[in-house]
Amino acid sequence: MTIPHRGRRRLVLLSIATAAAGALVATTPAIGMPVHHRHPVSGGMHAQVSTGGGDDGGGEESDSIQEGADQRAEARNSPGVVQPGAYGAAWAAMQGLKRTGGDWRQVTKLPYNSDDPRYRDYNSNSTAGMGNVTGRAAAVVADNHGDVYAGSAGGGVWRSTSGGGNWQSISDQLPAQATGALALDGRGRLWLGTGEATTNADAYLGAGVYMLDDPSHSRFSPHNRIGGDELQSTSIHELRISGDKIWAATTEGLWSHSITNLGGPWKLEFAPNPDYLPGHSLASDSNAAYENIVSDVAFDPANPDHVLAAVGWRSGVLPNGSSYNGYYTNTGGSWQLVTSGLGDLPTDAGNVGAVTFAASVDHQRYYAITESPKSLNAGGGLGGIYVSKSGSPFGPWTQIANATTLAASGSALSNVGGQSWYDESLIVDPNNHDHVYAGLEEVFQTTDGGATWTTPGIYWNFPLACWSLDPNAQSGTCPQTTHPDQHGLAIGSMNGQSYVVAANDGGLYRRPVDGAANSLGHATDWTSLNDGTIDTLQFYSVGVGNDPAGKGVVVTGGLQDNGQSVLRGYGSKAVDTVMGSNFGGDGGMTLVDPTNGCNEAQEYVYLEINVTQDCAVNNGLTAPTTYDVPPPDQATSAARFIAPFTADLKNPNLWVAGGQHVWVQNQGFAIRSSSAWTSAFDLGAGHVATAVASSGGKVYAAWCGPCNSQGFTHGVAVGNADGTGWQQLALPANLPNRYISDITVDPADSSHAYLTFSGFSREWNEGPGSGIGHVFETHDSGASWTDISANLPDVPVNSLSLTPAGGLLVGTDLGAVYRAPGRAQWRAMAELPAVSVDQILLGPDGRVYAATHGRGIYSIELRDLGNG
Repeated sequence: MTIPHRGRRRLVLLSIATAAAGALVATTPAIGMPVHHRHPVSGGMHAQVSTGGGDDGGGEESDSIQEGADQRAEARNSPGVVQPGAYGAAWAAMQGLKRTGGDWRQVTKLPYNSDDPRYRDYNSNSTAGMGNVTGRAAAVVADNHGDVYAGSAGGGVWRSTSGGGNWQSISDQLPAQATGALALDGRGRLWLGTGEATTNADAYLGAGVYMLDDPSHSRFSPHNRIGGDELQSTSIHELRISGDKIWAATTEGLWSHSITNLGGPWKLEFAPNPDYLPGHSLASDSNAAYENIVSDVAFDPANPDHVLAAVGWRSGVLPNGSSYNGYYTNTGGSWQLVTSGLGDLPTDAGNVGAVTFAASVDHQRYYAITESPKSLNAGGGLGGIYVSKSGSPFGPWTQIANATTLAASGSALSNVGGQSWYDESLIVDPNNHDHVYAGLEEVFQTTDGGATWTTPGIYWNFPLACWSLDPNAQSGTCPQTTHPDQHGLAIGSMNGQSYVVAANDGGLYRRPVDGAANSLGHATDWTSLNDGTIDTLQFYSVGVGNDPAGKGVVVTGGLQDNGQSVLRGYGSKAVDTVMGSNFGGDGGMTLVDPTNGCNEAQEYVYLEINVTQDCAVNNGLTAPTTYDVPPPDQATSAARFIAPFTADLKNPNLWVAGGQHVWVQNQGFAIRSSSAWTSAFDLGAGHVATAVASSGGKVYAAWCGPCNSQGFTHGVAVGNADGTGWQQLALPANLPNRYISDITVDPADSSHAYLTFSGFSREWNEGPGSGIGHVFETHDSGASWTDISANLPDVPVNSLSLTPAGGLLVGTDLGAVYRAPGRAQWRAMAELPAVSVDQILLGPDGRVYAATHGRGIYSIELRDLGNG
């Protein structure tokens, strides 16, 4: 039997990504997004699965460098360049708001089993072998006392004192929850570099570097920041300690600070193009975000101040046609480009992209993983893995692995390292300088200095003979593997037992440093550390409906790289103790029947919509219980990566979806074929919907195109679901020329609606027409609009929901706000960390649900918000 499995997929982009608390949002030209496909998997297939340059895990696809854009970033940037300090000011304003009553409850703080045997259907990746997962872990460090510190992409820093598991959040009070780097110094102090530096679509910038003296017992606070504002609005690739200095490799150059004298600012050591730094003459240039990227730094063991810096943009040539990629060193008091003398390590700009270094404890070895822009632009990516047996980063270096070598080491992929710009990590066994773990899409290992390699952490188990879809056999006889896409590796110990921890798109996994493996070289002793005490899930959406079993509600939502989660019985005594995954891939928008939460529609990407009417539960491996029903724009990717779709407020069987066209279908969750969709309106060539809403057959559709800062345009079209009466509104001058993130219609009056705007107002955005305000209201079907932002902080707004009494629930990049019925002022909704609320809605149980992109789903009682 052949089971067509959905290919997992993360948004693979070749442009810089940004947005975050305390951060500049960099401008982002549209230069790269892949197409996507499914792939067939048969139980017992031995052939390797090819991923091309993408992350689908599934055959025949490669990155299309000219397709798409960094859409999450452009929603916040366009129409221009956002200046430093925008998020810092927004965070201060948010903290200054009065707060509502009530307390948020973290709905998803329990294990999320990606292999849950209850959900084994057509569109699930269950049985892949990843087990319990959480959101992307960007960095990890560990000590020899059982302390492990994990930095998440958007959910802050977490501590375990038991070698992993039983996690505690220790950074909730910081204005940025995105982690770029972690480091432990010789005194056991924990250094945190905020701002994730993977340059992918949902990476967030940060608010600087923080340090904890006693990390095993204390928590970060804003007072722990080192230096001033120098590293605000940057992403930090690595924090490296050498001698009495800590060095920060950032998207805004290479910086250093004393670790003995903690006062004073950071020192800019090197920036290849300083005119593009904030406050300099070209800071507003559209290419500024690309011009000063430093990915890592290494040190001469004989001289801790003599450094080798890996510098450059991962695609080599910048959008303006220039290139500065290469290795630089501070010889003779000035920085010089190294053009030769490093042995096998390439020094030409076309072969120096993202680089990660690792030194052995005994100073006898230096290792490096390199990404090659030439290879990346040809559909590959990995440059190679290298060793310097002199122990010096100045070589000579010898190549010890390349994509072919690693593909033959037991990998489940053929194009190994196709995402080496995104997932690079290295760690050397402190007790054996020839024993190295390397992280790319998978985890690789050598115990002999690179002469031979194995793949202890494979991408997934689907291609293996041991694999089975049978729910009674989990993944057959295959052992647990890690989630794909490795971002960090650490070696620690507890009670004399050493272990390695892998940080990846699914969270944290651990195995003994000298662990066991089967005949294929796949580890048999990985343990997921995602025990439910850590919730860093990155939701794009949330859906809530009454559980058909009559117990509580079903809570579900789409996630970055972790499919769709489903939790049944929430709010009742019979609540699930484990969440399952009933759809695979990147989960996008979600639509749930409020009267029956097992009627669900989930978007993969580009409007690939799937429906189920039984929560997609396992049915014994006979006929599928989910159906793939995308509107036609999906076939041509003529839609946003996370594209809007919704149900009519008065007719739940009438659905509206937005790509280049406004698509409608009248079968509700009973739809079984894409042919049920018809086009009600063409928004125009190059235009794609950013938000849709419908009530009584009257449809609103917001669009952009171009959607980036190079010629940004937007609009709103209004018409009827039957295709009649459509018109493009003449938007009044008081509406900002920014990305329209949501439309909400009053169910009692379809001429009464709300628009929300992402991005920043003109105080921070230098683009044409960026305007002022984030929430606008119309009473005449869009002929005129009133700015009702009032005291709402100047922060990107993502979602708006209307309560039955007329209150407004709003999700922003820095939490949630509420405007009570009949009031004009906004209040912060209780206490949330500084995390993006991508969608907010009112459930049928009277609770407000917030889908956060980094801290899971939260809920709060609507009645507790008050009327102030």
